[in-house]
Amino acid sequence: MFVPESLLAVYCVLIITASVSGGWLPSLVRMTHLRTQLLMSFVAGLMLGIAMLHLLPHSLHKISSASQAGGGVLVGIITMFILLRAFHTHVHGHGESHDHHHHAHEHDHDHSKDHKHPNDHSHPHSHTNAKRVSSKPLGWLGMLFGLGLHTLMDGVALAASIAAESQHSPWLGLAGLGTFLAVALHKPLDAFAITSVMSKGGWTSAQRTMVNLTFSMACPIGAIAFYFGATQFANTEALLGWGLALSAGFFICISLSDLLPEVAFHDHDRLKLTTALLLGVALAVGIESLPGHNHSITPLGQPAPIVDSSNVPNANP
Repeated sequence: MFVPESLLAVYCVLIITASVSGGWLPSLVRMTHLRTQLLMSFVAGLMLGIAMLHLLPHSLHKISSASQAGGGVLVGIITMFILLRAFHTHVHGHGESHDHHHHAHEHDHDHSKDHKHPNDHSHPHSHTNAKRVSSKPLGWLGMLFGLGLHTLMDGVALAASIAAESQHSPWLGLAGLGTFLAVALHKPLDAFAITSVMSKGGWTSAQRTMVNLTFSMACPIGAIAFYFGATQFANTEALLGWGLALSAGFFICISLSDLLPEVAFHDHDRLKLTTALLLGVALAVGIESLPGHNHSITPLGQPAPIVDSSNVPNANP
């Protein structure tokens, strides 16, 4: 059974490996539009399930206030939305030419004028973001900065999950397993986005590798800083609760930012993508059904003792 600190170290090493591997995806595998969307739908379903079934219930357990936990989730959603809006961080594979349905034409028309174009297969967090980012020699820097902040927040979610769940004798001692899987599976997509845009900008393999390695360290830094920083505060439980609530908001916003544009602008492969989404949710449900996942909320104050009057002499009826 892992102690929390050792488990955090193992998770961080695995996330670094996953992130670095994602940065090498363009040179290893041809990430077609369909493959990218299937992976995104699966990971989005997992993140959404973990947010609703793990992070939010644990935050309620720690804070013991539904309104405060809901406020934390709201702040998390808005914060992540601002990051997405400001830095266009989710442009997974925009620079790739997609061969879905064998449409090999260039995607150079103005999507803002025709969102319903039947051959529109670019991932539309912003229909023009890919061209705008890749056309700038240093356009990837904004994406790197935004994704770096986003990944630091993932580290907060991971650390808060481990700290909270380690108190409940988790299955095989793997506290925060669901959060770890959600982060580890999403990091390759983020790294893939950065290196794809750098590749389109003419950056060398060595330069892309250096940036990829730098980006891979963001999640461990966020996780370690939050985990050991939280233990320095007197009211650790409340801090963990807020960290979990914020993390739930981050996960909800990330997952929906991957899912909703595909629903709004694309009609292709609906069954495949919906199946991938449901498989991700099913994995989250399975993880949260493992032994040791106790999300019961402890009421504030000491509850009044329940007395069985039939065993008490001279008890009033």
